[in-house]
Amino acid sequence: MPVIETERLLLRMFRPDDLDELARLFSDPDVLRYVGDGKPVNREETDKALKSMIKHWTTHGFGRWAAVDKNTREFVGLGGLRSLLGTPEVVYHLAKAHWGKGVATELARASLRFGFEEHHFERIVAIAKPDNGASIHVMEKVGMSYEMHTNYYNIDVIQYAITRDGFQPGAMTYLLKQ
Repeated sequence: MPVIETERLLLRMFRPDDLDELARLFSDPDVLRYVGDGKPVNREETDKALKSMIKHWTTHGFGRWAAVDKNTREFVGLGGLRSLLGTPEVVYHLAKAHWGKGVATELARASLRFGFEEHHFERIVAIAKPDNGASIHVMEKVGMSYEMHTNYYNIDVIQYAITRDGFQPGAMTYLLKQ
């Protein structure tokens, strides 16, 4: 399975022994404020999510990585691509200690590059609740454009998108290891 190194991050496959770190992330009400029903997730639900993320790679050939600080090996969060009703969607969730440092942008840009260069997707979307200004800002920083207000799984969201032709990776550090 692919591993990506960026300037500050190591994006690696999730493993069953990541459950403690993921449970800590998913138990933080601030981290999950704009996710699903906005409530923290218990350990059992986190374990199901972890298994689902691992399986997604086998089913779709892409998925979400554990994002780890390249120097300290600290768990930073998660991000990558998932299938949103058959359309690739870029996602990112970070521990609060890593907010406001450009890490989500770095993670999203690497995920987009992987999707366009390795999977040759024509288009990738991102969704956010309308009041999640930080996530919307990341979408705009990586070159995504507003498409519409919509509803997925009974949750009102705004959707942004970017095409392969419109994606500009810039001078980012990106090392893919297969």
